[in-house]
Amino acid sequence: MKKGRVVFFLYAFVLCSTGAVTQGAEVKILRNLPYAETANPRQTLDLAIPKEPAPEKTGRPLVIWIHGGGWKNGNKASGHQPDRLRTLVQTGRYAGATIAYRLSGEAKWPAQIHDCKAAIRWLRGNAKEYGIDQKRIAVWGSSAGGHLVSMLGSSGGNQELEGKLGKHLDQSSRVSAVVNYYGPSALLQMDDFPSKIVHNDPNSPESQLIGNPIQKSKTKALQASPLHHVTSDDAPHLHFHGTEDPLVPFNQSEIYHEALKKAGVQSILVTSKGGGHNMPGPFLDHALHGKGKPLGDLTTSPN
Repeated sequence: MKKGRVVFFLYAFVLCSTGAVTQGAEVKILRNLPYAETANPRQTLDLAIPKEPAPEKTGRPLVIWIHGGGWKNGNKASGHQPDRLRTLVQTGRYAGATIAYRLSGEAKWPAQIHDCKAAIRWLRGNAKEYGIDQKRIAVWGSSAGGHLVSMLGSSGGNQELEGKLGKHLDQSSRVSAVVNYYGPSALLQMDDFPSKIVHNDPNSPESQLIGNPIQKSKTKALQASPLHHVTSDDAPHLHFHGTEDPLVPFNQSEIYHEALKKAGVQSILVTSKGGGHNMPGPFLDHALHGKGKPLGDLTTSPN
């Protein structure tokens, strides 16, 4: 993976996470674009692009937000990140998208990753129309969304997880970089650390995602675990996680980060000692810029 791809996305992430941008560009927002050739509102995306034409030869880098919610709640407008994404687009240098996907109450795994990959293919297939640089597509998500962006970053080329949705099957679903906010990476190891959730329980979010208790469906649980798919050609990753996260144990980012490094993939883990299941602005300001009030003790573990 080229170093320039890491630099591109880390820069974009810093901008959209902290608000350290110079706004000015007018933005056009296209809502509810169907990416899977269905009428299902869960299989749509929103696209934000500067009104000013993109550079003709290259297009603009694209940053995609994928929401969390335990794979059973949330939508593409959930949380503060879509607003931060729009702020990024207002610089005039980036395009942004937010993806909806089928939740576990409607469809079981691997429907969720099939949807996300179909959305990536659709965006790549329509890149010329919207002024997007096909070679610089990065994904960013939190919690369940962090899991899905990690899956996108680690399962490129896996035909079993590609699905056959939409009409852009000739396009790649690979991404250039991943920002993972406290997403699960190894479903079968989540109960190795204390948590408010018993992840092996039949009613846990993970078991509901799979459609069976995860310890009784180990093959499917492994298929849904980014850690299981790590190879040397994976996208570079940037992880953020609090050591006292009560919902997704900190070990999930730690073991995934170490596996990526062992495979030779660029990976950075930023941790907050005592931090929970969130990444507030002051933490990011301190972690990325050394400014603002720190949230607990910070540790950065680069590749």
